[in-house]
Amino acid sequence: MNFNLTQIPERNKKPRTHGITMVMDKGLSIEEAKNFMSIAEPHVDVVKLGFGTSFVTPKLREKLEVYASYNIPVYFGGTLFEAFLIRNQFEDYISVCKEYGVTYMEVSDGSIEIPHAEKCGYIEKLTKHGTVLSEVGSKDAAHIIPPYKWIELMRAELEAGSSYVIAEAREAGNVGIYRGSGEVREGLVQEILTQIPEEKIIWEAPQKAQQLYFIELIGHNVNLGNIAPTEVIPLEAMRIGLRGDTFHMFLDKQKA
Repeated sequence: MNFNLTQIPERNKKPRTHGITMVMDKGLSIEEAKNFMSIAEPHVDVVKLGFGTSFVTPKLREKLEVYASYNIPVYFGGTLFEAFLIRNQFEDYISVCKEYGVTYMEVSDGSIEIPHAEKCGYIEKLTKHGTVLSEVGSKDAAHIIPPYKWIELMRAELEAGSSYVIAEAREAGNVGIYRGSGEVREGLVQEILTQIPEEKIIWEAPQKAQQLYFIELIGHNVNLGNIAPTEVIPLEAMRIGLRGDTFHMFLDKQKA
């Protein structure tokens, strides 16, 4: 940090397994990625190349090299995995990940229906090739999954080998664990937390109010995902009580 302040909560040190910030890169240029890393690298744990953007991103290999130079793991969005799967190209997906040196992989079923036992089978197979993140929840706002089912799916995917389960929200934060307005489905979240360890869940939280909710609920070392590159520094400030929303959260009330 740049200067001394007392009563600042301690963030887990990198490489973190808990308190991670997953950033969604929806098409940064190589220079933008360099600039982003130059300021935000200490606060970024993993970068997702959103949905299928990696297919159309020019100079993809060079861009991946930028993140690799900062030891930041990158993975392709779950939608790309589903695009390979629906075309019966699962083995091709593995080959592409190997070709580009991508060792993190997301398994999702937000756009297509996959029998859950089959999904867990893909998770198990991919753990032989790297770190697997699996996403639970539909991108279809009309498809409401009851809390007991979220818990059942998350537990099974962790048992199949996922390092983390991702709670679906899309890049807009308006489906899955959120209502269409972006409001958190609080009962759902709290019920999930009765059964699934919070350090194993990455909550997609692209909106500031959503990030604040999870910091208040779980703490400053909560795992948050789908963070925009421009929001990484503001989020880190909010995590440690240096933004108005959390200013009083970590102060010693007797001294304040």
